[in-house]
Amino acid sequence: MDELIPLSNKSLGDISERVRVPNYDRSSLSPGIVHIGLGNFHRAHQSWYLHRLMDQGTAHDWAIIGAGVRLNDKAQREKLIEQDCLTTLIELDPSGMSAEIVGSMIDYVPIEDGNAALIRQMSDPAIRIVALTVTEGGYYIDPARGGFDADHPDIVHDANNPETPRTAFGAMVAALKIRRDAGAGPFTGQSCDNLQGNGKILRQTIVSLARLSNPALAEWIDEHCSFPNSMVDCIVPATGSKEIALAHDLGIDDRVPVTHENFRQWVIEDDFCAGRPDWDKVGATFSDQVHAYEAMKIQILNAGHQVIANPGELLSVETIAECMDHPAIHKLFRKLQLEEIAPQVHPVPGRTAIEYIDLIEGRFSNEKIVDTTRRVSFDGSSRHTGFLMPIIRKRLDLGLPVEGLALVEAIWARMCEGTREDGSRIEPNDPHWDALREAAANAKTDPMNWLLQDQFYGDLSGQQAFSKAFCRWLEMIWARGCVATINEYAGI
Repeated sequence: MDELIPLSNKSLGDISERVRVPNYDRSSLSPGIVHIGLGNFHRAHQSWYLHRLMDQGTAHDWAIIGAGVRLNDKAQREKLIEQDCLTTLIELDPSGMSAEIVGSMIDYVPIEDGNAALIRQMSDPAIRIVALTVTEGGYYIDPARGGFDADHPDIVHDANNPETPRTAFGAMVAALKIRRDAGAGPFTGQSCDNLQGNGKILRQTIVSLARLSNPALAEWIDEHCSFPNSMVDCIVPATGSKEIALAHDLGIDDRVPVTHENFRQWVIEDDFCAGRPDWDKVGATFSDQVHAYEAMKIQILNAGHQVIANPGELLSVETIAECMDHPAIHKLFRKLQLEEIAPQVHPVPGRTAIEYIDLIEGRFSNEKIVDTTRRVSFDGSSRHTGFLMPIIRKRLDLGLPVEGLALVEAIWARMCEGTREDGSRIEPNDPHWDALREAAANAKTDPMNWLLQDQFYGDLSGQQAFSKAFCRWLEMIWARGCVATINEYAGI
């Protein structure tokens, strides 16, 4: 192999012609967006849309400043700063591979206690959008009640220490106070996480937190800031040695490359209080039907990920594509989607629920995307409560059966016991792993112990149509195994 080219502004001209590089002068870019949560998804999705817009010769005053509030973000920051915040994006499709260097991010705020640097950056009037990808479980929502969790220790800290906050939301509130006091005006808060009504939820978190320490500021934020709802979609695996090796195959020394599928979608409510880039010119959709797009995606794709990843983890199936190739898991996915999920999903312009299921089936089956079952099954306590339980509740309210959904919850309960069916150990994979393991162990002899986790299930333990099916399936999984139980459900 030829000598690798370290990724940097200076080396862009040396990159192989096989790789698309920015055709704009990065030194002329100025910031307009702070993005909190610089994971792979953001760099393959929102950052890419802005990059492609910059390639058209516009939006050069909307460059991204990266940010994080967790100590482990420091390592990511160091890697990105070392390569001038450039990212190699590698598109993996059964028909072939392509790559490009994305240059829309120009800096990364230092990570520090109290978040002073982040607050200072968001206070800059040039920043007109503060966007977030902090995961579905990161918005301080009480899982049992659904509202803002004012009793969480992080929130209590930020309410008592508004100038030295611990959370991203506390930092946003502190920056908005400075902007209000200086007459600099508001910014738009833009959630890019997989939450139904993510903008509404972000508004709830920001305004509720501000109200705990400064009610007048909370009212100002609620009146002047905007929080557009959006739907984001692209399958983006975690980066490991295989992904770094792919960059090396292109001759690029990139410590944090990103692989992704040949599909992106971004549907955004056009509600920006301080302006926005014209993302629609590079494929994004501005729509007043975001809720319908998001509902379709969350109920079919995000819920579907849990439907296949949990049995995959239990059966030692390593990737999502391999799960789709597993006869029992594929049958569970198809039957459940058609019979218990699609009937509640409304069509969106140009696509029915059945057509979307077919699309997702093909995307999940892309063997070039090495998306691990472990990554997808991570934080099930947030993903099951956010993606699956609302479907269960809706069907119960309509008096409809929930046999397949109860089976999915039983498989999750079995997985959380912490061992696979081959006897290997499942490493901790949830913020509440210890509590889940204890409940799963107790549920082995009495399945109701799992459903009595009110912080996740609320009153579902008292819904007999659900609880009876759940208990029957979990007992069967322990007695006969996961595949035999899925086959029983599928009528095989």
